Amino acid sequence: MSALSALNTARTALWAAQRGLDVTGQNVANVNTEGYSRQRVDLQAMGGTAVPAVHSVSSAVDGGVDAERVRRVRDALLEARAHLETADTARLTAESAALSQVEEAFREPGDKGLQSMLTAVWAGFSDLANSPLTLASRSQVLERLDTLASGLNTTRAALDQQWDQTRDGLAALVADVDTSTRSIAELNATIRLSTLAGLPVNELADRRDALVLQLAQQIGATAVPRADGVVDVTVGGTSLVAGGTAVGLRLAGTAEPDDAATDPPRLVTVPGGTVLRPGGAAAGQLTALTATVPAHRTRLDDLARSLAGTLNAAHAQGWDLEGQQGGPLFDDGSGATPVDLTKVTAATITLRSLRPEQVAAAATDPATLGGKTSADGRNADALFRLSLDTAGLDATYRKLVVALGVESSVAARNLEVQSVISTQVDAARESVSGVNLDEEMTNMLSFQHAYNAAARMVSAIDEALDTLINRTGVVGR
Repeated sequence: MSALSALNTARTALWAAQRGLDVTGQNVANVNTEGYSRQRVDLQAMGGTAVPAVHSVSSAVDGGVDAERVRRVRDALLEARAHLETADTARLTAESAALSQVEEAFREPGDKGLQSMLTAVWAGFSDLANSPLTLASRSQVLERLDTLASGLNTTRAALDQQWDQTRDGLAALVADVDTSTRSIAELNATIRLSTLAGLPVNELADRRDALVLQLAQQIGATAVPRADGVVDVTVGGTSLVAGGTAVGLRLAGTAEPDDAATDPPRLVTVPGGTVLRPGGAAAGQLTALTATVPAHRTRLDDLARSLAGTLNAAHAQGWDLEGQQGGPLFDDGSGATPVDLTKVTAATITLRSLRPEQVAAAATDPATLGGKTSADGRNADALFRLSLDTAGLDATYRKLVVALGVESSVAARNLEVQSVISTQVDAARESVSGVNLDEEMTNMLSFQHAYNAAARMVSAIDEALDTLINRTGVVGR
C-alpha cells in the first residue's frame, strides 16, 4: 500500500468517525422525542479485487471504510405487534369508559339512585297504609312518586347525552383520521422521491410511523411496507393509504339514539361508501353507540313502562277520599285516558296531576258503607307489598344494576390485562428502537478514540511523506 493510498484510507476513517459522532449526537438530541428511532452508521470495509483473475493478483490492503448509510434501528415484527396491541387497548379503553359512564348515569349505589327513590316510594305507601286519612301522608306519596319519575327522566337524559357526546367524539376522530391519512400519503410521496435521489429519509419515516401508530390507536390500522420505502395503511382489509394516495372517511348513520337499531352509526370510505370494520378507539365508540348505550336505554324504558303499568293497575283497585276509584298514577305526559303504555318510556314517564285526596288508599268501595269514606288503607298496603314481590319492580331493577356492574367489571378486568400486554410490547419495542444514553455515551467514546487514531495515522503518513520527499537523497544530513 502506497503512502498516498494510506492517506486516503485514513481520510475515510476520519469521515467514518465523524459520521458516527454526528449520528450519536442526533440520537442524544432526540432522546425525549416521541416516535424517534435511534440511528446507527453502517460501517463497511472498502477494497478488494473487483474482478478476480489468474494474472490479477495484489497483496495490497487498502480502501478504507464506507460510512455513507445511516439506518434506523427498528424491529418490524415488534412494530406490527405494537399496532395490534395498541388498537386492542384503545378499543377496550373506550368500551370500559362507556360502561363507566352508564354506571354514573344510574348513580348506584348511593342515595341519588333509582333504588333509593323506589325505597322511598314503598315507605311512603307504608306510611299511608297506617294513616290513610292524613293529607300529609298522601302528599308525601305524590312527591316521592314525582321524584321517582324525575329520576327516571334524569337517568334517561344522561344516557342520551352520553350517546350524543360519543357520536360527536367519533365524528372528531374521523376528521383527525382523515388528516393523518393525508399526511401519511404526503410523507410516502416525499420518502419515495428522496430515496430515489439518495437523500436521507430516517426522520421522515419516523414521522410517518408515528402517524401510523396513532391510526392504529384510533381505528386499528396496520402498515404494509413496500420496496420503494413507502407503506400502505389498511383497516379491516380496506386500504386507506396506498403509496401517495389517501382515501377519506365519514361517519354515516343516524344522529338520533332512538334510530340506532334501524340506522346504526358506521364509518364509510369517501369515495366508494365501503363500510369500514375499524378497531381501536373507533370500534369501542361504535360498540357504545350501537350496543352498550341503546341496550341500557331499552332496559330503563322497560323498567319505566313496567313501573307505570304495575302502579297504575294496583292504584285502580282502590278508592280515594272522594269516593272515586283510583285513576292512573303515571302516563307519557299527554294526560290521555286510558294510558297508552307503549308510549311510556324513561324519558316520557310523568306523574299525573293528582290532588292528595285522589290517592286511592282504601280497598273498600264507599258504596258498601253507605257513601262513607273508608279508612282501611288496605290498598296502600297492597301497593307497599309490591316491593316484596321477588319478580317485581325492585327485583327487576336490582337485576339490571347487577348485570351492568358485572359487565363493567369484566370490561375493566379485560382492559387491565390488555394494558399489561401492551406495556410489555411497548417496552420490548422501546428497547430496540429507543435511545439509551449509556449506550450512546459508549458509542461517542468509541468514535472519539477512532477519530483520534485516524488523525494520528494522518500525522504518521505526513511524517513519512516528509521524510520521503525532503530527506531522501540529500547528502550531509
